[in-house]
Amino acid sequence: MTKSKLINHLANRFTQLVHKDAELSVKSIIDAMSLALAKKHRIEIRGFGSFSLNYRPPRLGRNPKSGMSVNVPEKYVPHFKPGKELKLRVDQ
Repeated sequence: MTKSKLINHLANRFTQLVHKDAELSVKSIIDAMSLALAKKHRIEIRGFGSFSLNYRPPRLGRNPKSGMSVNVPEKYVPHFKPGKELKLRVDQ
C-alpha cells in the first residue's frame, strides 16, 4: 500500500475526516517516526511491530563493474520486526 492509498483509505473509512486532514495525519505520523529513528530511538507499535536501527560496521566492498576495492563507511539502517499479532494475521 502506498502513502496516497493509505490516505484515501483513511478518508473513505472515517467520513468525518476531510481528505486534507487524513493526508496531514499520515504525513505527521511518518515525519514523527522518521525523526525518532534519526535520533536513534526505537519505535514500538503494539500489535503491529517495532522499528529500530541496526549498526553496520565499516567494511571493504568491491565495485562490481570495475572489481576495485571500495571502503564502505559505517552506517545505521532501519530494521522492522513484525509483532506477534501481525504475524498471526499474515499467516491466516
